[in-house]
Amino acid sequence: MIRYIRRAAAFCLLLLVALLLNAGRIQVFKADDYDKNQANRRPTIARYSQQRGDILIGGKPVTGSKDSGQQLRYERTYRQGPLYAPVTGYASQTYGTSLLENAEDDVLSGTDSRLAPLPFWNEITRGQQPGGNVHTTINSAAQQAAFDGLGGKRGAVAAIEPGTGKVLALASTPSYDPNGLSGTGSAAVRDWTRLNKADAQPMLNRALKQLYPPGSTFKVVTAAAALEHGTVDDPDAKTDTPSPYTLPGTATKLTNEAEGCENATLTRAFEVSCNTVFAHLGVDVGLDGMVETARGFGFNDGGLRIPSAVVRSNFDSEMNDSQVALSAIGQYDTAATPLQMAMVSAAVASGGEVKKPYLVDKITTNDGDTISTTSPGTLHRAMSPGTADTLQKLMVDVVTKGTGTNAAIDGVTVGGKTGTAQHGVDNKGTPYAWFISWAKAEGDEPAVAVAVVVEDAAANRADISGGGSAAPIAKSVMEAVLKR
Repeated sequence: MIRYIRRAAAFCLLLLVALLLNAGRIQVFKADDYDKNQANRRPTIARYSQQRGDILIGGKPVTGSKDSGQQLRYERTYRQGPLYAPVTGYASQTYGTSLLENAEDDVLSGTDSRLAPLPFWNEITRGQQPGGNVHTTINSAAQQAAFDGLGGKRGAVAAIEPGTGKVLALASTPSYDPNGLSGTGSAAVRDWTRLNKADAQPMLNRALKQLYPPGSTFKVVTAAAALEHGTVDDPDAKTDTPSPYTLPGTATKLTNEAEGCENATLTRAFEVSCNTVFAHLGVDVGLDGMVETARGFGFNDGGLRIPSAVVRSNFDSEMNDSQVALSAIGQYDTAATPLQMAMVSAAVASGGEVKKPYLVDKITTNDGDTISTTSPGTLHRAMSPGTADTLQKLMVDVVTKGTGTNAAIDGVTVGGKTGTAQHGVDNKGTPYAWFISWAKAEGDEPAVAVAVVVEDAAANRADISGGGSAAPIAKSVMEAVLKR
């Protein structure tokens, strides 16, 4: 009898051990699977049980939280939502997160391990801390100037501090108010549906996510390639360029809007934006040289994050000579984000280095303790300091006596490059208007580099010669940074 009791006890002990092992397996090894199961509402309820950390601009929060009184208690709120939506993105209880709200979600929601009082505290307790705060590099005056300058037209502005890579402005219009997406009710669903169906695509961040043909602003890259590869030794020497220029291997003749482009010097061609000269220079540099230089400026980099992901700007690596010629003037398949073209301008201003652009200056706890700061870094060297110095002079000439006079600022050195980009079927769409620039006060380092694109800007020859649509916007942003 005792033998049977012993067997039963041993069997029960075995079952108990198996039960404990299974419970341990679920709590230790399978916990993440259960946490992430869509049927499990507890993580979502916990996520919204406390206020979300804030995104700050100029030391002031542009976000907040409100108590909804619902099961998902705290909803996100935004101050000046449309102005800062291209920076913050949205944090929605229904549709998730985007842009900075997404890239720094762990910090803002309180789940980042750096917020915990002890190492591995969150992992052990499976809890969360009060949401941390994200301090951005955005200059509020520059952001407002960019937003006001675009005035609701489809377009974008990106501004960078050349010496560090700090993103000073990131505007995209038309914009939207992320407040409408925060909750779970029918109003949020209606707002989401309306915004996604809108022809103007207000939720598209055109500064980071939209590719445009850069048009004549790409001639900065082509000029750098010609100087770096020895195709041009003296920017004031005449080039052997006919006008019109027949694209290699074709009967297509490329013409100019400006006068005096036949055999024009690089200086003259840059000042009045001669298509023929830059197409010819691109062919003379060759595909490999053009690709190398474009990559040096940041083209074809699919991994750029600021920390929000940036769409890869493109310069084809397989083309024939006629395609290289068109790509050298910012057409064919060449495509860039406004941020990329701001990086091009910043590289010229900073002596040839392409600094890694970044949007987050530092991260702090809810109590204000700093847990991380961003240090400036270099992505590439696009060109030698000597080439950058030559391009600075060429860009200054554009503003003082060329096509970009509308960007001139009294008492400030401003360099720029205008551009229009053809698009649409057979290039019949109204051209995009571009302007890239940089500015510095006397005796100071360059303070800001800007890229502006305005879609469907009716950019006729008068706009090209005066930078009519985009240059005034760039000027207002530069003035805001310089406090003019």
